[in-house]
Amino acid sequence: MRTRLLLVLVGVVAFVLAIHDIPLAGHLRRVEHDRLATKLERDGFILSGRLTEALEAGRAGDDSALLALIGRYAAEEDVRVTVVDAGGVAVLGSDPTVVGADAGAWPEVAEVLRVAEPQTGERFSAELGADVFYVVVPVLSGDSRLGAVQIAAPAAAVSDRVNRQLTGLALVALISLAIAVALAVLFSGSVARPLRRLRVATDQIADGDLAARANADDGPPELRALAGSFNTMAAQMERLVESQRGFAGTASHQLRTPLTALRLRIEQIGDRVGDDSPARAAVDEALAETDRLHRLIEGLLALTRAEHATTEPAEIALTEIVTERVAAWEPLAAEHGVGLVLDAPAAVTVQAVPGAAEQVLDNLIDNALEVAPPGSRLTVRVDALPGTVEVHVIDAGPGLSDADRERAFDRFWRGADAHPGGSGLGLAIARQLLVAGGGDAELRPAPGGGIDAVARFRVTSGVRPPM
Repeated sequence: MRTRLLLVLVGVVAFVLAIHDIPLAGHLRRVEHDRLATKLERDGFILSGRLTEALEAGRAGDDSALLALIGRYAAEEDVRVTVVDAGGVAVLGSDPTVVGADAGAWPEVAEVLRVAEPQTGERFSAELGADVFYVVVPVLSGDSRLGAVQIAAPAAAVSDRVNRQLTGLALVALISLAIAVALAVLFSGSVARPLRRLRVATDQIADGDLAARANADDGPPELRALAGSFNTMAAQMERLVESQRGFAGTASHQLRTPLTALRLRIEQIGDRVGDDSPARAAVDEALAETDRLHRLIEGLLALTRAEHATTEPAEIALTEIVTERVAAWEPLAAEHGVGLVLDAPAAVTVQAVPGAAEQVLDNLIDNALEVAPPGSRLTVRVDALPGTVEVHVIDAGPGLSDADRERAFDRFWRGADAHPGGSGLGLAIARQLLVAGGGDAELRPAPGGGIDAVARFRVTSGVRPPM
C-alpha cells in the first residue's frame, strides 16, 4: 500500500513538473536563442561602426588595429567574423582563409548587400561542413552601402550555449522532484501505517477476535477519525454478538427446568390415562414434542459452548479418532443395512479443540445414516493434503441442491427430507468446533449422488502429514 501511494504521489509531482517545465524549457530556449541573436546583431552593428571609415578609404584589409579587434572579439565569443566590401569580396576576417573569397555568393550576405537590412538564421556551410548560425549587418555611410559584417558560429555551439542556460532549470526541477520524493515518503508512511494497522484490526475481527481495536492516536486527523469510528463499530458489534450469544445460552439453560417439570406433568397425566384412552395419542405426541424441544435446547447450549470455546487447540491423533468412531457406529449402520467403510492413512496428527473431532464425526456420520438407503455404502475417508487434512463422510442418499448445501450450516435449517426429530443445529455446531481449531466444513456433491461432507483440520505446525 505504501509503495503504491508513494509511486502515485511521485508520479503526480513528476507529471506536474513535466507539464510545467517542458513548455517552459521550449519557451526559454526560444528566448535565449533570440537573446543571443540580438546580442550578436548588436555586436555586428558596433563592428560596422568601427569599419565605416576603413571601408570608405578602401584600406580595411590593411588596418592592423581592426584585425586585432576582430581577432579578440572572435576569440572571446568563439565565433567567426568576416568583413565584406560593397562588391561582396571578403576583405577582413578572423579566419584568414576567407580573405579574398567571393562572400557575395553567400545568400545572407547577398541579401544584406541588396536590401541593407540585418539578416539572422541558420544554413549549411560547405566551408565548415556543418550548419552555422549567422548574423549579417550592413555597413552604411549615409545612404551608401559600404559592405557588410557577418558573425557566424556552428549551430551546435549556439545550441550548447542555450542548453547551458537551461541547465539551471533542469537542476531546479531535479531538486523539486527530490524534495517531492522525500515528502511523499513521509506522507505515504504517515498514511499507510495507520491504514495497515486498521486492516490488521479488521482481519482480526473477521477471524473472530471481536476484542481487536485499531490505533486511533496515530496518522492524519481523517484516519484517526476513521479508526475511532471503526473502534466504536467494533465495540457495538462485540456487545451485540456477546449479548446474542449470552441470550441463547441463558435462555436455553433457563428453559431446562420448566421443560423438565412439563415433561413430568405430561408423564403423570399419561400414567392416569389408559392405553386405550382417546387421550393417549395426544399424551404421546406431547411427550415427543417435549423430547424434540429438549434436544433443541441441548443443541443451543452446545452451540453456545462451541462459540465461547476458550480451550486452546491441541495436537490430536486424527486417524485413531476416526477409526474409533467408525467402529462405534458400525453396529447402528448394520441395523440400517448400510455398509460402513473406512479409508485412512496409518497416522495423521492435526490441530483441533479437544473433543471436537469426535463430536464432528458423530454428527456427520449420524446425518449420513439418516439418508443412506439400505444396501448402500457409507465411506469415511481421510485425505492428507499439504497444510490440511480432510475427513470425507460420503453417503449415497438423495443429496442436496447447490442452494441447500450452502444453507445447510445455518442454524435451525433443515432439509425437506430431514429426520423429524432433528434440531437443525448439528452442522452449525460441527462447523463452529472446526473453526475454533483453525479448520472448516463444507458439503460437496458426491460423485454417484448423495453428499460428500468434508471436515477440514489444520495440520499441526512442524508435523508433516503422510502422503
